[in-house]
Amino acid sequence: MTVDVKNNTAPPRLMQAIRKAMAGTESVQERLDHFVSAIHSSMQVKVASIYLLRPGAELELSATEGLKKSAVHKTRMKPGEGLVGHVALTARPLNLADAQNHPLFSYRPETGEDSFKSFLAVPILRGGRTLGVLVVQSEDSRSFTEAEVEDLLTVAMVLAEIITDDERVGGKKAALKGITLAPVKPEIFEGKTFAPGLVKGTAHLHLPPVAPSNLLAEDVGAEQARLEDGITVLRASVDAMVSGEAASLSRASKEIYETYRMFAYDRKWVGRLREAVSSGLTSEAAVERVRNEHRARLMKAKDPYLRARLHDLEDLANRLIRALGGEQLGPGNRKLADDAILFARELGPAELLDYDRKKLKGIVLEEGSATSHAAIICRALGIPFVGRADGILDLIETGDLVLVDGEAGVVHVRPLETAQDNFAMRMNVKGALARAYDALKSKPNVTLDGQTISLQLNAGLLVDLPQLDQVGADGIGLFRTEFQFMVSDFMPKLKEQTALYRDAIDAAGSRPVTFRTLDLGGDKILPYVDPVPEENPAIGWRAIRIALDRPGLMRYQLRALLAAGAKRHLRIMFPMVTTVDEMIAARALFDREVDRAKSLDLDLPEKLEVGVMLETPSLAWQVSAVCDHADFVSVGANDLMQFFFAADRDNARVSDRYDPLHPAALSVLKFVADRCAINNTPVSVCGEIAARPLEAVVLAALGYRSLSMPVTGIGPVKAALLNLDTQDLANVIAPYMSVESRLSSLREIVQDYCQKNAIPV
Repeated sequence: MTVDVKNNTAPPRLMQAIRKAMAGTESVQERLDHFVSAIHSSMQVKVASIYLLRPGAELELSATEGLKKSAVHKTRMKPGEGLVGHVALTARPLNLADAQNHPLFSYRPETGEDSFKSFLAVPILRGGRTLGVLVVQSEDSRSFTEAEVEDLLTVAMVLAEIITDDERVGGKKAALKGITLAPVKPEIFEGKTFAPGLVKGTAHLHLPPVAPSNLLAEDVGAEQARLEDGITVLRASVDAMVSGEAASLSRASKEIYETYRMFAYDRKWVGRLREAVSSGLTSEAAVERVRNEHRARLMKAKDPYLRARLHDLEDLANRLIRALGGEQLGPGNRKLADDAILFARELGPAELLDYDRKKLKGIVLEEGSATSHAAIICRALGIPFVGRADGILDLIETGDLVLVDGEAGVVHVRPLETAQDNFAMRMNVKGALARAYDALKSKPNVTLDGQTISLQLNAGLLVDLPQLDQVGADGIGLFRTEFQFMVSDFMPKLKEQTALYRDAIDAAGSRPVTFRTLDLGGDKILPYVDPVPEENPAIGWRAIRIALDRPGLMRYQLRALLAAGAKRHLRIMFPMVTTVDEMIAARALFDREVDRAKSLDLDLPEKLEVGVMLETPSLAWQVSAVCDHADFVSVGANDLMQFFFAADRDNARVSDRYDPLHPAALSVLKFVADRCAINNTPVSVCGEIAARPLEAVVLAALGYRSLSMPVTGIGPVKAALLNLDTQDLANVIAPYMSVESRLSSLREIVQDYCQKNAIPV
């Protein structure tokens, strides 16, 4: 479609009339009356009417020019009832030359519409929600032109934003009696806890709707040219994504990248954008209108494939809006209120770091994963995070009061006072506990029977490092080096890697820092590297397998680690090792880099330790053999439990079906701890179970003397361990861990023990 930007330089007459209708500070009802009057005169129709959806799911005639005024706020129908109800239900326009002979026609004598034949109705959409229906009618029997349909769709989009904004700003004075346009009633959404904590704040939409003041273009020709520039930038970025040159959206396969390119070049999608701008909208408003149309239709689709396409279009629309705005983002540059709760469909780690973390108090996603990088960062920063809150974006507005319960995975939107009071009480209790934990941070972590347990942090970025001193951690037990690679648009240079590793060692001081080499593959895809499609990536080409098959990247990283650890204590470990041979090969690569540094007369670490992450059952049963080649062992409990129970921890259908306190799982963990002790090899646990007090006391009873966890786990785990007699608990659980055990979990037994012995779990 070719756009002539020279011959169309003024807003169409209808848009001029709408702009005039927007002027002034009338109530919503007055604004509606002005709208129908403007449509009536500009489109030269006999009837223009607005039907709005009441809370009880009834459509109500709210304004009209041409029907009987006495019917306003009296004529009502349900979605699906009559022609107007059909449009509300399907979220699609309906254009009829002879409406009265249509089988869905429902005659309402109080409106006086019996003399009108032609009928055009379009849905009033906002954020995928249907707010109502906009209708025009004429006496003659004719179909409205495509241009007239497009004009009415444009007006409906503007109408949705204007009246919703009027109501929100004007409050009860501006509101229509019995009709709520902006969501105002209390809502409760159940999701999944991705990072624990309780927080009260105000909602901030990651990608808010276009402001009413920026809906209508002043110069259509200039706006058309601006849209074309934005589309060009968008397509160039998607082309780069497909070729793997510079992607900013990570996806699992090149086929999905190709789908994005297909949408970016889709003539129908781009044509709808161009039509919307030609009708007088700004480019951003055009994107919003087309996005709303797709969302309203695809959200009603039962086919999972069609609903998945909605996500592709959402991402593409977001990218186009950013291209139009020429947005230049940097860490902490995006503006927030002081108590912001961020709402989004999905959020990448780089996007998260664009916000000022001092003002960012919580995050809520419609999608997401507990093992996503954004979730891991939030746990490190102590930011409550709830995901999989399905449908929440359609019922939230920037500025809404929100309570995020990161303990139960529940989000309260516009809560009642009673809910606020209960939440405040829980926050006070949690605050008191936090102060109690803070009082413990300088106290040695020694159990009642004299066992010293080292509590260390999981980290991966510079923002994690101040937490070391804040909670009194004993070091960094897991530094995820891949984070630096994943939040960057380009491969970090050797100097950049070295600087990050050196900063981590400096922050820790005399405390140990354990660097895990790159753990890539699976769900960890670098944005600047072509992904390798796999049917089952979790057990595919990932981590140490990639490193051994493509040793260049790993040797480059090992070089940076050696440089950062010069004259220091350097600890590194290799991830996802499944056989002893893999550990031998990985250590040989490291030894080559040590030999290179010696040959170049470079400074080496004063103390050097090379360990292994034990994350698979295969290596668990060869732990004695791997101890011959590893200076220490770190049990990656998340993956070990996932593989042990054959249950994907990212799959909501199966992730809750196993318990790490199952006697079989505990038997494996005890076997590893015992064999490491026999071989005089230090062993630790890093993973979610180390951060939960109930599981942590069991790990201590099994013989583990070092635990690494997110920052939020240090205080609660320490409080529990200080009141624990490890040998006493070991004696309690030992009889239930034999191969003859018939229990499915020791959780209740351990809970009873802790309750009787005043151990806070």
